[in-house]
Amino acid sequence: MLKNKSYIWISLVVLIFGIYAVPKIIDRMQNGEIVKGDRLDNVPNSSKENGELIKMGVAPKFELVNQDNVKISNETYKDKVYVLEFFFSTCPSICPKMNQSMLVIEKAFFGNPNFGIVSISIDPEHDTPAVLKEHRELLGVKSSNWNFLTGDKTYIYDLANKGFNVYVGENSKVGGGFEHSGLFALIDKKGNIRCRKDEFGNPILYYDGLDKKGVRDIQQDIAILLKE
Repeated sequence: MLKNKSYIWISLVVLIFGIYAVPKIIDRMQNGEIVKGDRLDNVPNSSKENGELIKMGVAPKFELVNQDNVKISNETYKDKVYVLEFFFSTCPSICPKMNQSMLVIEKAFFGNPNFGIVSISIDPEHDTPAVLKEHRELLGVKSSNWNFLTGDKTYIYDLANKGFNVYVGENSKVGGGFEHSGLFALIDKKGNIRCRKDEFGNPILYYDGLDKKGVRDIQQDIAILLKE
């Protein structure tokens, strides 16, 4: 008898819940709101928050010479969005991949006068303007806003390690004799370093030039900055 009464009460509770809750669930599904709610909207790594490009501070100033032995500085790229990397022409490892990634980016924005690329050699003793000009031609670079830069070695290493905080160094034990990352820096029209957030809501700071996703991400963010 008690067991039967328990079943009756459980049935009543289920029935009342169904009458109250089910119509609301159906209504939320019809309005496309079934995945929205206070808890999900407050998740730090939601797509809304990841979509914001963060300002990481003003990019370091620089002045070097390009493949035509012309002085190029950050002022050359004033009011332009540009991508900056550190590389060297005889690199046997990651530089060829970085070059190909930059060519993809160049092609995506070719002809846009408000976009440019800066490639700075970390082996300036070898990478003279003449060498960089030949390297540029071998790559098939077409954009007049893509400069390959060289200059004083100490100045360049300080610019990378202390300015952009991107490691470069010499190491006789590695191929080519130099170490560096495959990272690309993205700078906006006002000279600020910009980036997106990772899946955990943390700034990525720089984009991975060796990864297809990194190259795709930076292209998307260049497009955003060009509209600002």
